[in-house]
Amino acid sequence: MVRTEIMNVHTSADIVRVRQAVRQMAVELKFGLVDQTKIVTAASELARNTLDYGGGGTVKLEELESGSRRGLRLVFEDQGPGIPDLELALKDGYTTGGGLGMGLSGSKRLMNEFEIVSRLGEGTCVTIVKWK
Repeated sequence: MVRTEIMNVHTSADIVRVRQAVRQMAVELKFGLVDQTKIVTAASELARNTLDYGGGGTVKLEELESGSRRGLRLVFEDQGPGIPDLELALKDGYTTGGGLGMGLSGSKRLMNEFEIVSRLGEGTCVTIVKWK
């Protein structure tokens, strides 16, 4: 049975809960330690962006099965201001918040699949997938 879980991201404590839930699901799917770390790191960055830039939102955790392949999909959604320039936002080192500017681009590198849709005034949806 494929499992799906939806979690709110409205406080820093929610980010901790997301990290824990993502790690637990990655362990249950038998990802190795390196891949667990990559998935949790990407999830943490994107959950933080959902809170800091999107004003909060949700993350959906989904187990994936495709033939013999298994994976984990995470979908981060907010109804924030949106990202004015996606190409710029995906460049290493670009930040509007004083960080290292590795959140979006780093998350993209850590995962097998990465998709971002952002509409000004409507919000942002980032989908990441890691296959085993």
